[in-house]
Amino acid sequence: MEDEKLKMVLALLSGIIFSLVFILLAFILPIHSPKTPPKTMGSELQKLSQTYKENKLRPPPK
Repeated sequence: MEDEKLKMVLALLSGIIFSLVFILLAFILPIHSPKTPPKTMGSELQKLSQTYKENKLRPPPK
């Protein structure tokens, strides 16, 4: 009877510790790397505008 209770307590404690380890890892490890800035609509529009200006056809001389 004592072995059954001990097994249940140890199983419960190991489950709690296992869960806490993954919860702590979720807070410690970043989801996105800080090296790449997040894409915003403004930055995408600036890139499109810059490529449009670079590739724009020049009018023929008069």
